[in-house]
Amino acid sequence: MDIAYLIETVIKVVVVLLIFSALAGIGTYFERKVLAFMQRRLGPMYVGPFGLLQVAADGVKLFTKEDIIPSNVVPNIFKIAPVITAATAFMAAAAIPFLPQFTLFGYTVHPIVADINIGILYILGIMGVGLYGPLLGGMASANKFSLLSAARGAAVFISYEVVTGLSILAPIMMVGSLSLIDFNAYQAGGIGDWIIWSQPVAFILFWIAAFAETGRTPFHLIANDHEIIDGFGTEYSGMRWGLFFIGEYANMFFISFIIPLLFLGGYGDGSLLGALGLLAKMSFFFFFFLWTRAAWPDVRPDQLMWLCWKVLMPIAVINIVITGLVMMF
Repeated sequence: MDIAYLIETVIKVVVVLLIFSALAGIGTYFERKVLAFMQRRLGPMYVGPFGLLQVAADGVKLFTKEDIIPSNVVPNIFKIAPVITAATAFMAAAAIPFLPQFTLFGYTVHPIVADINIGILYILGIMGVGLYGPLLGGMASANKFSLLSAARGAAVFISYEVVTGLSILAPIMMVGSLSLIDFNAYQAGGIGDWIIWSQPVAFILFWIAAFAETGRTPFHLIANDHEIIDGFGTEYSGMRWGLFFIGEYANMFFISFIIPLLFLGGYGDGSLLGALGLLAKMSFFFFFFLWTRAAWPDVRPDQLMWLCWKVLMPIAVINIVITGLVMMF
């Protein structure tokens, strides 16, 4: 293996871990500010200018809180569950091209950890494994409410994962590849080549499924805010709880990158303007996650499963069939 490639890969892994771990904390600040603005509140104000140091204060609090392991839990599984949630979120980032390639001191940098030809399948598979974090955490907690939360999460997981997979089959048929870089190249001709124009149904289905994938309102069903307990995370404290939190926000950022890469032209021709465009699209989708939390109520788990199985899945299948017929003729 080329030593330069190995060093580059290690650096990219470290950069992704550091940047998106920090963004998870910064994302909480923006969420609190957005929610406060929409609900006529102030949000963080007193810790630092405009409350900016609230993120650091929250981080210090999480790191210094006592790590409590209740006596009746299954210790090893209880401890590993938060790690699974955070690790799978960052593992999914390996196949995402966050920016176009660029040259730095004469060396060409590819802002993707691994351009594998099954990138989309890999991302969906890893995100699917992420279910085991909440599931194992709830099952190992010796708390019946945590167990109910884990069971609820497993029940809805199958529903939205089916929609996620079926929704992107039609775009994959058009591009003929599972690599996100190939998806970007397919749309590099300009706005008119964006897949959203030929696959608006797939775009809407994938966007809806993204809310369930990240556990955000209106599909915040595993640990609803209006419940007294914190779902599968009820028995967790300190940084173990923080790992669940980091995994959720990291998933939001990664999904916010994937949607424009799949449907909205990605970073286009690879220019600086294209890179800034991708960051702008990602910022919009991340903001939309926050917006819906302020504006929409949560649905019930049975309502989500009804929506996925009886409405979204048939629409996705019909879209695949129509796409196939159009491509044939």
